[in-house]
Amino acid sequence: MLTHEGLPLRRIKIFDTTLRDGEQAPGNAMRPEQKLDIALAIESLGVDVIEAGFPSSSPSDREAARLLAESLTAARVATLNRPLPDDVRLAVESAGTERHHLQVMATGSEIHLKHKRGLEQAEAQDQVVDAIGFAKSLGVKNVTLAIEDASRGSDGLLRPLITESIAAGADTVTIADTTGCMMPAEYGRLIVRIRSWIPAEIVVSTHCHEDLGLSLANALAGIEAGADEVQATLAGIGERAGNTSLEELIAVLTYNGAAMGATTSAKTEGLYAAFEILCRVIGLSAPRNKAIFGVNAFATQAGIHQAGILRAPITYEYVEPALFGRERTILVGRHSGRAVLRYVLDEMKLPLDEQLVDRLYEEHIAHRTNGECIDLAGLRGLIAENHTMGSGAQT
Repeated sequence: MLTHEGLPLRRIKIFDTTLRDGEQAPGNAMRPEQKLDIALAIESLGVDVIEAGFPSSSPSDREAARLLAESLTAARVATLNRPLPDDVRLAVESAGTERHHLQVMATGSEIHLKHKRGLEQAEAQDQVVDAIGFAKSLGVKNVTLAIEDASRGSDGLLRPLITESIAAGADTVTIADTTGCMMPAEYGRLIVRIRSWIPAEIVVSTHCHEDLGLSLANALAGIEAGADEVQATLAGIGERAGNTSLEELIAVLTYNGAAMGATTSAKTEGLYAAFEILCRVIGLSAPRNKAIFGVNAFATQAGIHQAGILRAPITYEYVEPALFGRERTILVGRHSGRAVLRYVLDEMKLPLDEQLVDRLYEEHIAHRTNGECIDLAGLRGLIAENHTMGSGAQT
């Protein structure tokens, strides 16, 4: 595929962190075998990397890393680790070295250095560089510098940290907007600066949070600014308000990637099935208004919208439900009009009876004030019942 300018599209790698950052939010705990079930569903989508967890935090995360490393055949396995030799060693024991993306977490802001770590910049940087070097010495093929709170760090902190880490063997740099504080233009400028500091072959990855509702917008700004990879989670679950939503990211790249000069090999098919597994595991319920996964994402009860969709779905349906394993739902409620009644009469091959349409509208649609709706199957039943009654009265 080509951009509008005739240039080849950049393939954006997708790094799924549902099982690590997604699990960190209250109520989202998963057992290792449950993580494997979700990981296999996510792998089938065609994502590049799946993060298993934080091995040093618990035996459960170590077991999850081991299970994923043994079972995944296409996606690579990632772990997150503090810049400590013991963390690195545990991660390698759990996930091996060949297909393991070992992430070394670094402190990316003066705020965190002072209030969280209580360290000087040089000491914190040395820890990270040493941990990366240690991971490479154990034979780890892919080592990521994962910079926490990078969006609030100065260039004077970030630049030497990044360049020294790459010199030690890091091949990916993850730029985390940990508090979700950045505006898209700001985040894009940060990615541009970081891109200018490092060799072209080094992967730049985004990790954005949803505190201001901007995680997807920031990730897209990062892509346009030169990022090669996006970290995301199913349904956007994660710390506090969550992370970049995997399904929304894939949808945007599927429909509008060419405009951004980007594409993905990840598929839309299977996304909803993976979401259903996640829901069963952590007891998650879809909100009404969530894009792609929301209860009402492909549902309508507004009469004007229904009239358009019934004539040609493209009128109001830019995102195609079938592409995501969903179905279009026409619901009949107070905001529905008569067009849906005429449509169902025609669908049922019944003659158009405007008196019947008016009566059904008044009795079953116009006065639904409690938000309750019926679906087309229910409407067919009402029409069949009233049509039979009408026919009986005429005989």
